[in-house]
Amino acid sequence: MKNSKLRAIAAVAVLGLGASLAACAGGGGSSGSADSVRGEAEYKGPKVEITFWNGWTGGAAPVLVPKLVQKFNDEHPNISVKSNAMEWGNIAQKMPLAIKAGKGPDVAVGHGDDVATYAAQGLLLKTDDVVKALGYSQDDFPEGLMDAGQYNDSQYGVPWSVTPLGLYINKGVLTAAGLDPNTVPTDQESYLAALDALKAKGIQGEWVDGYVFTGTFEFESLLWQFGGDLFNDDVTKSTFNSDAGVKALTWMTDLIEKGYSPANVAADGNINALVGGETAFNWNGVWQTTNEALQATEWTAVPVPQIGTEKAVWSSSTHWMFPKNKNQNADESAAAATFVKWMNDNSADWASTGELPAQNTVREDPALLQNYPALAPFLDELEYAHYETVSPGITNAMAEVATAVNEAVLGKKSPKEALDDAAKKADQLLEQNKAQYGG
Repeated sequence: MKNSKLRAIAAVAVLGLGASLAACAGGGGSSGSADSVRGEAEYKGPKVEITFWNGWTGGAAPVLVPKLVQKFNDEHPNISVKSNAMEWGNIAQKMPLAIKAGKGPDVAVGHGDDVATYAAQGLLLKTDDVVKALGYSQDDFPEGLMDAGQYNDSQYGVPWSVTPLGLYINKGVLTAAGLDPNTVPTDQESYLAALDALKAKGIQGEWVDGYVFTGTFEFESLLWQFGGDLFNDDVTKSTFNSDAGVKALTWMTDLIEKGYSPANVAADGNINALVGGETAFNWNGVWQTTNEALQATEWTAVPVPQIGTEKAVWSSSTHWMFPKNKNQNADESAAAATFVKWMNDNSADWASTGELPAQNTVREDPALLQNYPALAPFLDELEYAHYETVSPGITNAMAEVATAVNEAVLGKKSPKEALDDAAKKADQLLEQNKAQYGG
């Protein structure tokens, strides 16, 4: 999962490549219409082979292919799915050119901040017919998640998974400090009380980092908790430097200045410190529930504490997309829709990878928690989770948010100065995005 988000910054430049291809990438499709997928819950056409591109190259790969893709192939003699896993950044580089040449995948997975960009570049088929044919509605997924797959009032993505932050706790550290490991902090008061008690024992209770993992995600969670937002409603103006944003980033830098956290924490230093028994708390993603090193400690996870006035937490999301290849075969796209439906319906074991299935019926099945009890707090958070900003090219502006967090946490600038400087640069990028993609 870590690589899946780092690609958001690495792919800023390469995603822009597709803009020059937008005019030609949209031509020649024969899938239902030139612009949409023929949705079929059960494909009954001639035997086809479909290609599936995804970025799960690590521990999730054995679950994706042998347990899911192979099972689908076994149950569908007229469909053969060929999975092609590569780094997320490589997908962003290769897919625009491959689609233009008619050699892109029949189905792919992208993140919530990818779909609108690909759609604006003319690289995707509309999935409104797929959503209707598969019987999906907004109510089949966490609130707001279907919106992440929309662009210009059309659907281009179908949800697959979500990955919220939680608060990881090393119970042994709390016990050693004389704290009850079963009494976890839920708000600002109880969190500060725990940090004070830990500090009195010479323990820095939360290690704050200035990196996307996990500093930027913590900042975004706090920004929303203090009532702010990253951008205005039509994503033409940055708002992360509002009073709420300054409060959020100041909260993080104050933890360092007041001695609750060391300064200059390295990337991954906080989770490593938690595993090593050097700290008690770590804001991190659900994917850490599969961290083998963590299993050697006495740990638990709970919802992130409500530091501000509202409950809120950052979450990423992934979505199925249907590329608009030159001369795209209609049967292959229809078969891909069947594959998406089957994968969502059978996604319970995807939870073993540290990602939550997006489909409510799967996620809310009691068997999921029986098999994966550590996921309980993350499931509870989905009621108030916030997902990626949906706007073409948004990853370039989001990179400025990450820069602001880094500069403030490392003490290079004050929180307000860092956010104001980043907002100016992000606003320029938003203007460029509008000129490049329209809207």
